[in-house]
Amino acid sequence: MRIMPSVLDPEETYKLMTGVVVPRPIAWVTSLSEDGVLNLAPFSCFTFVSSKPPMVGINIGRKAGVRKDTGHNIHRGGEFVVNIPDETMIEAVHHSAVEYPPGVSEVETLGLDTVDSDRVGVARLRDVPVSLECRLHGVTEYGLTGAEFVVGEILAFHIRDSLMADGKVDTAAMRPIARIAGPNYAALGEITSMRPIARTPKTVLVEGGDR
Repeated sequence: MRIMPSVLDPEETYKLMTGVVVPRPIAWVTSLSEDGVLNLAPFSCFTFVSSKPPMVGINIGRKAGVRKDTGHNIHRGGEFVVNIPDETMIEAVHHSAVEYPPGVSEVETLGLDTVDSDRVGVARLRDVPVSLECRLHGVTEYGLTGAEFVVGEILAFHIRDSLMADGKVDTAAMRPIARIAGPNYAALGEITSMRPIARTPKTVLVEGGDR
């Protein structure tokens, strides 16, 4: 089957792309409104964009041309927290996508516990395996619908102690979830381990020599 983008409206294109670009990790973002309401929403167009300084990026769309609460809060306050949920939290993640009025906190509605962050004024979720405190680095708008790619610099990592070994995260023990098409989620499933690829030795140039 061949489908030409020119015949699709934005909603049809979204459904197609979310079924093709899978699985997608979930950024469960907390942000703070100007009235002090702690907002929580899941975003599955999420990745990392830099390691020095560490940065992550989230694509945040608009609703009828208007920024969603998360986008509005980040633009206003310049801070947010990316929380990484695990398999036990799928139901809460799903229900946090409900479009509550701006004055309603999804965190309170869902009965989730929070703790103060160290470097930003936005609280993080207490029981998630990982949280990333972020300061807004930049926003780039794409397409005709006003979707924005929001990049944040990570100021602090919060990682459950039991997940760390030799400076690495035990991803299997973290039990992250991913979004696929429709109201569907997936776990890691079977993990295939390969041998590390050997690095090519660097050529050393010595002045006056042939090495």
